[in-house]
Parts: sequence; C-alpha cells; structure tokens
Amino acid sequence: MNAFTTLGLSRELGEAVERLGYETPTPIQEQAIPLLLSGKCDFIGLAQTGTGKTAAFGLPLLDLISDEAPFIQGLILAPTRELCVQITGDLQNFMPEGSGLQIVAVYGGASLGQQIRQLKSGAHVVVATPGRLVDLLNRKALQLNRLGYLILDEADEMLNMGFKDDLDLIFEHTADQRRTWLFSATMQAGVRRIAKQYMEEPQEISVGERNSSNEHIEHRYAVVSEKDKYPALKRLLDFHPDIYALVFCRTKMDTQNVADQLIKDGYAAGALHGDMDQPQRDRMMNKFRNRAIRILVATDVAARGLDVNGISHVIHMNLPDEIAYYTHRSGRTGRAGQKGISIALVSNRDQSRIRQLEKLTHTNFRILTIPTGDEICQQQLMHLVSRVQEVTVSDEEMDTFLPEVEHALRNLSREDIIKRFAALEFNRFLDYYRDAPDLNAAPGKQRANDKVRPTDESGPQTAYQINLGIKDGMDKGGILRIICESGGIQRTAVGKIYLDRTFSTVMIAEEVAPQAAKKLSKAKYRGRPLKLTADAAPQPSSAPRSRPGKRQKAKW
Repeated sequence: MNAFTTLGLSRELGEAVERLGYETPTPIQEQAIPLLLSGKCDFIGLAQTGTGKTAAFGLPLLDLISDEAPFIQGLILAPTRELCVQITGDLQNFMPEGSGLQIVAVYGGASLGQQIRQLKSGAHVVVATPGRLVDLLNRKALQLNRLGYLILDEADEMLNMGFKDDLDLIFEHTADQRRTWLFSATMQAGVRRIAKQYMEEPQEISVGERNSSNEHIEHRYAVVSEKDKYPALKRLLDFHPDIYALVFCRTKMDTQNVADQLIKDGYAAGALHGDMDQPQRDRMMNKFRNRAIRILVATDVAARGLDVNGISHVIHMNLPDEIAYYTHRSGRTGRAGQKGISIALVSNRDQSRIRQLEKLTHTNFRILTIPTGDEICQQQLMHLVSRVQEVTVSDEEMDTFLPEVEHALRNLSREDIIKRFAALEFNRFLDYYRDAPDLNAAPGKQRANDKVRPTDESGPQTAYQINLGIKDGMDKGGILRIICESGGIQRTAVGKIYLDRTFSTVMIAEEVAPQAAKKLSKAKYRGRPLKLTADAAPQPSSAPRSRPGKRQKAKW
C-alpha cells in the first residue's frame, strides 16, 4: 500500500499514481484528499502554485464519479487555456487503466464546433475556462443540472481576470445539491464573497501563510538602471549556462521586443503574449516544454496557469503592480519540491516595493550583484570544462580517426591544443565582455538614466480622461502601464498624467491618440470596461494628494 492509498484513495487509483512516480503526498494533498473523498462537504484550499493542487482535487474527483452515469458529474473551472489543457492532461494521466471516464476540455481559441461534438459524444468531467463555458451554456450545448462537483482552480486569478459575472452565471446553471471545491493562492475579498454566496459551511485548509511564497524559492533582486536592464538580463543568462527561465515583462510590446532581441543575440528564446492566436501559443508552449527554447518571455496574463516542470529561474524585468501577480509569477519555479530562483531587476526608485513585498509575503529578498564580464567568462570556461569531462566517447569509432587528428596537431603542444579547443566556444564571450562596465546601480541613489522620459511636450498632444483614479488603487505608473499596454503605444508617446479620485487625465501624442483611444475602448480593467474620452487641457487634481507610497500600499 502506497502513501496515497492510505489517504483513502481506491487501490486502482493509488496504483495509477504510483506508476506516475508519485511517492509522498504534498501537504495540501495530504490534508485535502481525505476530506474531499467523503463527498459530503464544500471545501476551500489555500496553497501556493506548485504545491500539487491539481492532484489534491483531481484524485478525489476521479474516485467519486462513475463512468456508468452518462452525464457531466464534475466541472473544473480554470482561468486560462494553458491551465485548462494542463489539468485535463493530468487527470487523464491519473486515470487507472481501463477506465471509461471521458474528460473534455473546452476553452477559447479552439474550434467551438469540435468541442460541442466532444460534449455530445459523452463527457463525465468538463475542464473549462469561464468565458467558453458561458458561450456553450448560452448555446445549450451542455447541461449542468445533474452536476455533482464544481471545482474552481486558481479562483483569485479568475477574479483578477474579470470573470466574476461569468462565474455567477455558471453557478446559476449548476445543480443545487452540487459540492463546491475552491482552490486559491490568496483569499482576497472576491474569493471570500464567492465562498459566502455559493458554499455551505465549507471546510477550509490553508497550507502556509496567506500571500506567502513557496519556501523552495530563493528571492533575489538586482538594482540596475532602466537602460541597463536588457544587458543585465543577458549577463544573468550567460552566468547560468544551463538556465531554463521564464522572463516576465509588463506589456505585450516589451515582451515581443525582449524576445526578438534575445533571438537576434543567439539565445534559444520565444515570446508568449495576448496578441498570439491559440495555435501560435500552443506551438510556443510545446517548444518550451520540450526545451527547444530555454527562455520564454511572457506577460502576466499569458503565463497565468502555465505549469512546466524544471523551470530554474523566474526573472522579472519589471515588478508587477499587485502582490498576487508577483506570487503567481515566482510560483512558476520551485515546483513539486524542486529549488528555484526568482530575480527582480529594479531601479533605485523601486527598492521600496521590494521592502513592501518582503513584509507582505513574509519573505527575505537578498540583493544580487549582476556578474562582471570576467566572472561570466570564468563561469563559461568552467562549464566548457565540465562538458568535456562528461562527454561520452565511443573509443572504437574515434580510434579510426585519431591517427589523422594526431598527425594534423603534431606541431602543437598539449597546452596549445587545450587553449585552441577552448577558444572555439569561448572567444565570443571574451570578445563581448572585454572591458564590460559594471551594471550595478549605486544603492539608494537614482541614476539619471533611471528616469522615465515622457514624450517631448513641445510636440502636439491631446488630453484624455480615463475612468480610473486613486480610488481604484492607481498611481501614475499604473495608469501609464494600462495606457501603453491596452492602447498599444510606446511610453514615450505619453506625457503628463494627473490623478483624481475617480478618473485620471493623460496627455498623449496627437498622432497616436486616436488609435490608443480606439483600442482602450475595447479593453477592460478587472472586468470593468475602460473609457478614454477627449478632455480639455488638464488641470492638477483638486483631490487630496496621497503620497506615492500610500497609493502603492493600497495595491501591495
């Protein structure tokens, strides 16, 4: 009897899990599985990403439902297509041999007709994103009136992505007697509202402190100027020759630019962001999972729910605006008990946010020094030596060619041969990092190049009002990010920003203002439509001015 069957799982399911190599349940699995197997209670499980939540709810669900009942018995909601696909794959792997259970994944970006055909052919479990499921419910393509178990995975992320109304509609379509299992990394107010409105006396389990980070992740930060962030990223990649990394940027534009530059500089890299269609995203994810690319540059939205084993580093080109986003970002590494490193590249003005993160996540951030050119060259040389020591040599095949090789190299000494073979792979690092400057900014002192340079205000500009302000937890940086990312314009096209309590006024370069307004009118912030309207010349806000630190604190 293995450790999972002692939790109450059936022998067949325990054997299936054992074949997958699972030996010891994680804390959330150990506490959740016995409770959920009873099938008699609603449940709230709070645990960070990478702690085994899929198995914590997936294994009991598979044990509780029957392949002889020809209707949907289990529904799992996930915030993203990637997580939806990953959960479906995990459940299929968990199933014992000979099981007749049918699991269907439904999500946006894939053929709706094909998903409807799969549902009509019979489904016992549906794994869905909220938006696509609502579409199918409106088309009456599936019925949930006999649903036994409704599971919300990463509930906080679904609310952050604006799915509140969709979740309310889905709950209305489900059977009253269903059991609801809710899993989340954080217990924000919206998650608590769902629990209060739709769950009956739920059993609650919390693994680790709320908002705390995975104990297997080492958190570091490096202080560099804005202009040096890309060179600093390159140095981190070069200093870790075997790196398998996820790099986060704030905007889709920045994500694509960083990925393009890495590819141009010879790195096996790719981008993942919202402007890519589903086939493109799938191809990129397959390349990353198969390690055809070892560096994936992504936005927060695109990488939500991304579950890839063995990621060694998460690198933040910018700190996110909300603490939950940092927790989810860094949680992509250090999964399943493995060690991971999360590195934030910050300018001097952002160091206070590191202190806030330390306080709110109960985590110690250690300062990291960006390596010098000499340190990188030394590291790369020792990596080359290690590869030479570990390479497999076929003596019989090599012996055929060795006489000619020895003859060609007869005039070189042993030391010369070693130097020349090392130089074949090593010269490019020596050339690139020769006389390389120190990229580390002096702590506590903002360098001139750290300043964000707005558009030249001597050029023509248009004033716009956007329906976000101080009461929404906004600061000028948050408004700038939303205008640039959702409006598809460069930061240099944005001039002065005036904050008021319920709105903000933004100066935008005249030549790009119409296109930005058009794109923003189709965008949402936390499920709320954005409105950008032309305004007269802005005046400084008459609302009480909160200090930047206080406004930031409302979000962090």
